[in-house]
Amino acid sequence: MSTVQTDSVENAIELKEVEGLSQGRIVLRRFLRHRGAMASIIVLAAIVLLVTTSIGWGPVPGWWQHGFRDLSPVANAGGAPTMGFGDGGFSFGAHPFGQDNIGRDVFAMVMRGTQQSLTVMVVIGFFATLIGVVLGALSGYFRGRSDNIIMRFTDMVITIPVIMIGAILGILVGGASAWSLAIALSLVTWTTMARLVRAQFLALRELEFVDAARVAGASSFRIMFKHILPNAIGVIIVNATLLMASAILLETALSFLGFGIRQPEVSLGTLINEYQAAFSTRPWLFWWPGVFIVTIALCVNFIGDGLRDAFDPRQRRIPTARALAKADAKKAAKALKANA
Repeated sequence: MSTVQTDSVENAIELKEVEGLSQGRIVLRRFLRHRGAMASIIVLAAIVLLVTTSIGWGPVPGWWQHGFRDLSPVANAGGAPTMGFGDGGFSFGAHPFGQDNIGRDVFAMVMRGTQQSLTVMVVIGFFATLIGVVLGALSGYFRGRSDNIIMRFTDMVITIPVIMIGAILGILVGGASAWSLAIALSLVTWTTMARLVRAQFLALRELEFVDAARVAGASSFRIMFKHILPNAIGVIIVNATLLMASAILLETALSFLGFGIRQPEVSLGTLINEYQAAFSTRPWLFWWPGVFIVTIALCVNFIGDGLRDAFDPRQRRIPTARALAKADAKKAAKALKANA
């Protein structure tokens, strides 16, 4: 089959599938078909459920018998993980992720560290997105002097390394709580979102529906947030997920360097920093925080890829050989019916 025929069949298949559906239903349909995003949502939801219910979170009590600060006698060959296969089959044991040298349960500490890192990720994702959307919208819509002031301030923030600003803010508020650290980091991670939203508003403000709203007497802020913003929501959502993925890595890096969340609280970064010397002798102390960091970051990135493919109208599913053969069969059947 030629390329032209393949493209025409592909267009016909996609148009038939989305015929009569709203834009929201089309986006949802495409997103649900993204296998990587669906698998990532399941894995991420399982992680959130595990860390929420295991040691408890806030008023929610946990089912795990050890707290992340509890001390118990070191057992099982120097605190090695008890999880594995034995005579009775697979078993978690008393300390599935092992213990450190003073008897703290690694599973409880990893769960607490994941809670803290997830909190930082979500809070940064929300506040940095909010700041970036508001500043980008004001800059792109009003242009002129407002655009120059906002964008020059954005450029100034971009030129300073985020890790350096984050380290300074981490020293000031890092030991307090995950919330205070996340809000502080939100003040330096909004810049990419602001530039992307500005570019969207610069393009959308010149379209006919904006002129119609302006002629109808709508105020500037109503046009910005009622008419233009919904048309830029795809770019915002996709980049918010990518921002969240980079946020958890930023928090991990700062905590690893000692500028983020500090004792007596724990995060995945502080666990890696504390046990980096034990990598060659007791690697289980180092592995589990790293596994959770990589898993969460990959899940959020895959979800972002799925959202990008769903919102981008240029992203089309390549039809399989079976779909092409089915389309050819239908076309041949129609031709025979017409000739008969």
